[in-house]
Amino acid sequence: MQFARAAKVETHVVGRSRTSLEFATSLGADGAWLADELPDLRWDAVIDATDDRAVPAIALDLVEPGGRVVYIGLSGEPSTIDTRQLAFKDVTAVGILSGSPGLTGAIERYATGLVDPRPLVGATVGLDQVADVLAGWRPTSAGPGPKIHVDPRPRSAV
Repeated sequence: MQFARAAKVETHVVGRSRTSLEFATSLGADGAWLADELPDLRWDAVIDATDDRAVPAIALDLVEPGGRVVYIGLSGEPSTIDTRQLAFKDVTAVGILSGSPGLTGAIERYATGLVDPRPLVGATVGLDQVADVLAGWRPTSAGPGPKIHVDPRPRSAV
């Protein structure tokens, strides 16, 4: 969403909780909705960054004909879409490998401050806590950001 905002694109976010919607709004989302509240607007593009197996099909349903769907979220189970809908709507579907050509631009946006990743980081942990984080643990001191940063340096070097 931050990259879209840096490109002056209107952004709307669908989330699972009011807390996640408030966080998205704090980062500049023009609209933030729970799925059952999503307004009937034109969606020129939809980015699926979830792990929900149902969302790829929903993204395809929502996007306008001739639009674009970016599939960067991965579910633990296979997701399905109706390829007839993809073809008849003439939608461009883009996956994660399509991001490689954009790395230079991403680095530039970080370097210039147009995109600031710091609000996304709720906490920083050492390598000794990675297994706990992967098992679902979140430090009690974590901020609102959804990401946990791993500092690989030994504690004595930090």
